[in-house]
Amino acid sequence: MTVNVKIAGQPFLLAHREIVQLCRAVDPEPIASHFVVIGGRRFPPKQVICEITGLDRADFTSHQARRALMRVGFSAGRRGGARQSSPPASKASPLVEQLRPLIGQWVATRGDDVLHAAASPQQVVSWLSRHGQEADSMFRVPEDDRAAGGLAPL
Repeated sequence: MTVNVKIAGQPFLLAHREIVQLCRAVDPEPIASHFVVIGGRRFPPKQVICEITGLDRADFTSHQARRALMRVGFSAGRRGGARQSSPPASKASPLVEQLRPLIGQWVATRGDDVLHAAASPQQVVSWLSRHGQEADSMFRVPEDDRAAGGLAPL
């Protein structure tokens, strides 16, 4: 999906596929309030728009960024609140749904929020330190139910 949007008085053509590809190589910053879900990870909307357009963060609001990204087809929400645009709810907890795309990665969590995910625990600790964040827990997301339950493979 590709959409024409106007941000900070300038026209931009935003393509869903290009945004997903760009965000794969970017570490999400801490979520202050609002977020968008891209590739199973939560990003501050202003961070994504800055990466895509090169605009300065002072040129637009989080709400403008969030609206533009929702028009391109991304889910959005507010930290500590329910998602504002999402697929039908499942019976799994919100944290379980956030962890599904992070199988095999190390994650730092606070409450029901995933703060950061990376390939190694050192990368997660480094990110937490760089951003002045504290996690309630840090663990590796298991590959399957057997690994989650602590059962050895047969």
